[in-house]
Amino acid sequence: MRLHNTTLGLSALTVLALAGCFNGSTSADSPTASAPVRPEGKDASVPRPLSSAALSKRLLDEGDLGEGYIRKPEQPKRHDAVTVTGCPALEKLGDQAAVGGSLDFPRRAKASFTYTGGSDSEVAEELYSDTEQRLSDGVGRIFEAMTSCRTYQVRLGSTPVTITTRKVLAEARLGEERWSQLLTFTAGGRSSVVKQTAVRVGRVVAVVSGSSALVDAHVERAVAKAREAH
Repeated sequence: MRLHNTTLGLSALTVLALAGCFNGSTSADSPTASAPVRPEGKDASVPRPLSSAALSKRLLDEGDLGEGYIRKPEQPKRHDAVTVTGCPALEKLGDQAAVGGSLDFPRRAKASFTYTGGSDSEVAEELYSDTEQRLSDGVGRIFEAMTSCRTYQVRLGSTPVTITTRKVLAEARLGEERWSQLLTFTAGGRSSVVKQTAVRVGRVVAVVSGSSALVDAHVERAVAKAREAH
């Protein structure tokens, strides 16, 4: 595991990309998730969730991040067994909650970027679309579970990773709802601190993950583009 390169995403929450890589970007609707029911009757005018293709057009790009950033190519998905210990709230949701498995929104797009200037700076974004209530409940449930335990351990395959969490405040002016946390990953004597901020704008949730400085620098732009999608 290249823990020093780990960045957090929400794969719904690609919440723990503990393998040090993301799954890349996608523009196809999930074939396994059930699509939301189309409203009928007096609620027929309620806007439907956006497609993954529409969301992908609103992701951050190199122009948003600045000179020196390039988009990372899609990485093969890992299928390591995941075990969570020391956090009853996460254990109750299931071990896969620790890697974002329980946030299965059918509309999503994601991308990650790395800096070519010689450092290990990485930043990732994920966009999700569903009804406002489902987004609120789903994202809130995972963030609450992850920050309910100060410290817990995740075993990814044969690699034990100790995770320390702390809830932090997100900018109040961002979106209708916001969640933010700092996570410290420790494995093999090395540690990495990742900030993750999620903001709901109507039927879209934008999640930006990376170092605190990078998240703070780019989350407002990510929310602005998510608002355009909304």
